Amino acid sequence: MARIVLTEGEYKGREVELSINEVIIGRDEECNLPLNDSKVSRRHAKLYCENGVWHLADLDSANGTTLNNQAVTVSVLQEDDVVSIGATTFIFKKDPAPAAAVVAPAVAPAAEVKPAPKAAPAEVKSAPPGMLASAEDLKLVEQMRQSMDAIRKEVGKVIIGQEDVLNEILMCIIAGGHALLIGLPGLAKTLTVNTIAKVLDMKFKRVQFTPDLMPSDITGTEVLETDRVTQQKEFRFMQGPIFCNLLLADEINRTPPKTQAALLEAMQEKQVSVGKEVYKLDKPFFVLATQNPIEQEGTYPLPEAQLDRFMFNIFVDYPKRDEEITVIARTTGAAGAEPQVVIDKKAVIHLQEVVRKIPVSDHVIGYAVSLVRATRPSDSEAPEFTKKYVSTGAGPRAGQYLVLAAKARAVLEGRIHVSCNDIRGAAMPVLRHRILTNFAADSEGLKSVDIVKRLLSEIKEPGAETYEPPKPPAKKK
Repeated sequence: MARIVLTEGEYKGREVELSINEVIIGRDEECNLPLNDSKVSRRHAKLYCENGVWHLADLDSANGTTLNNQAVTVSVLQEDDVVSIGATTFIFKKDPAPAAAVVAPAVAPAAEVKPAPKAAPAEVKSAPPGMLASAEDLKLVEQMRQSMDAIRKEVGKVIIGQEDVLNEILMCIIAGGHALLIGLPGLAKTLTVNTIAKVLDMKFKRVQFTPDLMPSDITGTEVLETDRVTQQKEFRFMQGPIFCNLLLADEINRTPPKTQAALLEAMQEKQVSVGKEVYKLDKPFFVLATQNPIEQEGTYPLPEAQLDRFMFNIFVDYPKRDEEITVIARTTGAAGAEPQVVIDKKAVIHLQEVVRKIPVSDHVIGYAVSLVRATRPSDSEAPEFTKKYVSTGAGPRAGQYLVLAAKARAVLEGRIHVSCNDIRGAAMPVLRHRILTNFAADSEGLKSVDIVKRLLSEIKEPGAETYEPPKPPAKKK
């Protein structure tokens, strides 16, 4: 299989196999090989294979494409040809030709070259080498689209509807975060989490939080035992339910702050401290806490510092009419099918590592930062409605989670490039619990969800001017 070896630029030292017949190179994030370079046009050049011969074609770029230090429009590629596009340089490598193969001419006339038909979007496999991901990482990402379909199918054997909830939980898991699930009783929150744990081959534990629950009831405790042989007494640590892969903290606001805080170290450090000992938790580890949004009497609301530890705030709504009919028919009949494992814990850990390796363009990070800063009423970038209705905005952790969630969203769709649309898709669960509204908003019935929706409509994504190089000053006449 032909390949290119990158020797200069942001992807220096990487190799890319040309596994499809047309590879578009440019600054547009939809290109197969996106380059974050102001000297590169949105669709700068393409490599395409015709009748077994690879060609290089410039796509009317602003700064041109060079082959062996010569500007080209269309040319046949030979072994070890050097191509330069902006600050990026790569060497073309092809498979050894069979003995009877006909060697293509060094340069093909432009009029004789017929561009290969453009592949459908579903057939294009983006494989930029700028990440630190290996070939195994890329293969796993490419398989995620099929894996997600299989996960939805297996979860659908037990849970009807709630596709958005499923997607957001999976995004949170492979991004390495934790989630707060808000929903009324009877909406299958516990069953959903238990089913996801089975499909992902994770060890699942559930803790019902009550006013008399102690921290040791979650983390575990030391017990005094007597050795039957030596009759010596010693302390032995008995692990609590937190030693699992997927912990459901049911009605977390029902327990006092001391017990709520017992989860913080485990969530942040992935460890539990008991006395002088520190016990590491197994990977992957994910906490999903639930709250009833209506019944608040006699509860202990989570303080803002603890709310900020949760990557997502996921809202579970009532099912649609047809979904509710199916739920009632299925749950009042014979036992249904058991969900099967789709991917195991090792694959989940691998995906969490891959998410961290995926590069993100500066303009995508800039868009995430713009959204977060727009939630702060004291910031000069904040719109007028934020200053009017918001008392406290989101902190820097919101921007971190926005980018991580956008990466996870791309991976779940089998992509290895992150767009502003991925940031928008993650904005609601990331920001809704990090924005505090004031009395003016409450008097008009506005919630944090309404603020996020308005921000998404008013904070514009970066336009084409973000990518275009600065124009030279006009000459004086």
